[in-house]
Amino acid sequence: MTDYFDELFADASVMIILRGLGPDRTVALCETAWRAGIAHVEVPVQEPESERALAAAVEAGRVHGRVVGAGTITTLERLRAARRLGAAFTVSPGADEALLRMHAEERMPLLPGVATASEIQLAQRHGHSWMKAFPASVLGTEWFRAMHGPFPEVRFVATGGMTPDTAGAFIAAGVSVVAFGSVVAQEGVVERVAADLVHRAA
Repeated sequence: MTDYFDELFADASVMIILRGLGPDRTVALCETAWRAGIAHVEVPVQEPESERALAAAVEAGRVHGRVVGAGTITTLERLRAARRLGAAFTVSPGADEALLRMHAEERMPLLPGVATASEIQLAQRHGHSWMKAFPASVLGTEWFRAMHGPFPEVRFVATGGMTPDTAGAFIAAGVSVVAFGSVVAQEGVVERVAADLVHRAA
């Protein structure tokens, strides 16, 4: 399963997370992001309205040739809903034995959430090398530098409290992908994130 994220994030350092925005606003922001050059979108699923938003984003992704992931996957019910609605991958806020086994059995790509060395080791034992570090803004850039010591092979997606102003420091600390959440609902933020992405690539 980890090979999936090697390929998914091969040329990307940004993902956006569209939580609780409803189907229409979710699709509009997806399309804004894709047009601006941000390929990767996660839509968390926690209630029926968010499932409708995920389904709408997945359908828009088919039109634009993009895949969409499902976030906040903490139960088998949410995992199965994500698969039914067409999500290409899943993201969890944490990691435990049951969650990791469940995704392996369902053969669904998972980005497990970690915040400690023990959780990183657990995810590694289940074959994961890509992990979501959450909440990244609370963990801080020094956490990533410290964890790259014993775990140089792990690729981190920094999630939780990320902003265009702080993203560069996390990339400099060794983060592979920065995931922007609630901030992207603000006017012009998606375009700014995309512009920063182009600037870093140059």
